[in-house]
Amino acid sequence: MLSGDDQRSRAFAKPAFSEAQACALVESVFGFKVSKIRPLPSYDDQNFHICISRAKDTADGPTEYVLKINNTESSKTPDLIEVQSCIIMFLRAAGFPTASVCRTKGDNITSLVSVDSGSEIKSYLVRLLTYLPGRPIAEVPMGPQLLFEIGRLAAKLDKTLEKFHHPQLSSLHREDFIWNLKNVPLLEKYLHALGQNRNREIVEQVIQRYRDEVMTKLSQFRECINHGDLNDHNILIEPSESACGDATYRVSGVVDFDDMSYGYYVFEVAITIMYMMVESKTPVQVGGHVLAGFESIVPLTPVERGALFLLVCSRFCQSLVMAAYSCQLHPENEEYLMITAKTGWKHLQQMFDTGQKAVEEIWFDTAKSYESGISM
Repeated sequence: MLSGDDQRSRAFAKPAFSEAQACALVESVFGFKVSKIRPLPSYDDQNFHICISRAKDTADGPTEYVLKINNTESSKTPDLIEVQSCIIMFLRAAGFPTASVCRTKGDNITSLVSVDSGSEIKSYLVRLLTYLPGRPIAEVPMGPQLLFEIGRLAAKLDKTLEKFHHPQLSSLHREDFIWNLKNVPLLEKYLHALGQNRNREIVEQVIQRYRDEVMTKLSQFRECINHGDLNDHNILIEPSESACGDATYRVSGVVDFDDMSYGYYVFEVAITIMYMMVESKTPVQVGGHVLAGFESIVPLTPVERGALFLLVCSRFCQSLVMAAYSCQLHPENEEYLMITAKTGWKHLQQMFDTGQKAVEEIWFDTAKSYESGISM
């Protein structure tokens, strides 16, 4: 359990810039005059959607951006944030709907800004990214075709990053990063946030099964760079008409690369399945469609498939435990932090009650149905 001092330092790590301060930051670091600003939700950083004014002689270029202000902890890892920013640009060049990264007046990707808080000077890394159109997929009903496309997107993203190179690439080996599925046992030090109840019992069972059944097989999984957070608020969509005139959706944006790290292909599909389950009325059915899309690009091995159920349960545990813990530190951000928790505990319990064999049967049968061109 963290001491009171540790909790306070974590609580103060999140930036708390006012809109006026954020506007001044954009002007001083990037040279843009802000005409409109509004805060965007964020887990432990601070984000603003801004519109800029352009002079008549510089009318070209985007006018909407996202100002990202990293918390004090992640601001201590500038190499990692530079790699993440370069990945965003690399993926955009490869045809993915990611943002453009705006350079500072000094022609850098990031800028370290120091703020005197009275008792100490705090430093924050800031970036400016172009604002992507669309709305989160959380806001629309997700049918089989959209779930398939999202699974396919996840696999294509990881596969494309096999070709990415950077001198600081090793910074993505984040050994103690709580959101990497390698580090599920680290959740134990945050379990106090749950109290004593069935939810905690399930999490403890998942952690123990992870140790017994997943950690022993990690060396058999295929390694890659993971986005690590393809949740239903980080994938944006826009309406698109299909060939037969039906209203469908296309992915218009992939955002939030802050959880990127080295992991495995099976991690990415497990994380994606879990987040696509969150808003679904039939959550257990979701996995097969996402898996089919993923395997259309990167078929999983039998060992990877065998770990999928526990990895999805593990990601639920990471999300739900850390949300409960973060709510203790940031009660003012509870609405955003508890998005997954609204349905997550129910879905996790349902998976446990249904059992691994029955859930796998649903997933694998659904994925197989795509091979014959008949999706379930």
